[in-house]
Amino acid sequence: MATMHCEIVSAETEMFSGTITKLTAVGTIGGLGIHPGHAPLLTGLRPGPVTLAMEDGEEEVFFASGGYIEIQPGMITVLADTAVRAEDISEAQAEEARVAAEKALDEQHAGFDYGVAQAMLAEAMAQQRTLEELRKIRR
Repeated sequence: MATMHCEIVSAETEMFSGTITKLTAVGTIGGLGIHPGHAPLLTGLRPGPVTLAMEDGEEEVFFASGGYIEIQPGMITVLADTAVRAEDISEAQAEEARVAAEKALDEQHAGFDYGVAQAMLAEAMAQQRTLEELRKIRR
């Protein structure tokens, strides 16, 4: 089975370094399914799940709040603004953040920053999508 090396790093820490058979994520150009032998590519990363298929057939899911993916022959580097393992995301906190962002959008006031509220909502929803991806894998 063909493999490639993958690293997921953020400003805080290296989240993952190892050998994988596939990576899926959502880039700024759309959905990405990266297998060994993929053409070199550098693209932005949208907030959401980054799923790794391991050599043993297991899958690991991470949440990335944005950043970049660089693909080189035999190597993938995910440079995330913030990265966290999906199982470390609190479903209650993600839902709370989504509700707060929606409320802020509904109750606009003086000094309201629409862009910030939209970004908060997008990140909360991306965390919820990441948790859904983790649930699919564990079934």
